Amino acid sequence: MTTNPPARRRLSLADALRRSPAGAPVPSPCIGVCRMDEARGLCAGCWRTLDEIAAWGGSDDATRRRIWQAVEARQAAALG
Repeated sequence: MTTNPPARRRLSLADALRRSPAGAPVPSPCIGVCRMDEARGLCAGCWRTLDEIAAWGGSDDATRRRIWQAVEARQAAALG
């Protein structure tokens, strides 16, 4: 069964960085809606793949930014 992400404001790295303390690591896109959409292979909340979620904790900021870019691109493709 395919589930759509909840209707809400799009996630963006720029917004997440504004809410984070200066000098903090790149924040996670997790919004606490941890439900995998099996058809898309993405979390319905944060738009990440299982591999991206699993790798997040050990990733450097450059990798985290690449994941954020993928999240934002997925949202743009799905939501227009």
